[in-house]
Amino acid sequence: MKVVVGSPGTWSGLLLRIGQCAFAGASIGFMVSALGFSNYTAFCYLISSMGLQALWSLGLACVDIYALKIKRDLHNPMLVSLFLVGDWVTAILSLAAACSSAAITVLFARDSDFCRIILQFSCGKFEISIALAFLTWLLIAVSSLVMFWLLASA
Repeated sequence: MKVVVGSPGTWSGLLLRIGQCAFAGASIGFMVSALGFSNYTAFCYLISSMGLQALWSLGLACVDIYALKIKRDLHNPMLVSLFLVGDWVTAILSLAAACSSAAITVLFARDSDFCRIILQFSCGKFEISIALAFLTWLLIAVSSLVMFWLLASA
């Protein structure tokens, strides 16, 4: 298999996983700090999806650290296919959660003026959390494409 930027067991792959974990954690932090998020299913789904993404990315970051420490190649087709399926599952869940949360936020901010009427409602924190969720998804998409490229080139 070719060595591609972001492939498992490399420094770029480790940075990609740390970025995914950091953005997912920040998304959770902003959403949890907003008042009233637990009243809406889409926001709770975003938190659970980002939590799963953070755990998946943290686990793969630990595998990357271990591989870098012992200088082991992780380009085994079985491992890459496992990483690919995991990335696809978390990418689909993260995109669905970010899109549904964004739809609710647009409904609150633009369609019903809910954010202007109720001043203690935290629409700004919702928007930041959703933006971070989309950035997380972008990094997952990059990781998925790298894994697919590695698997296709095997």
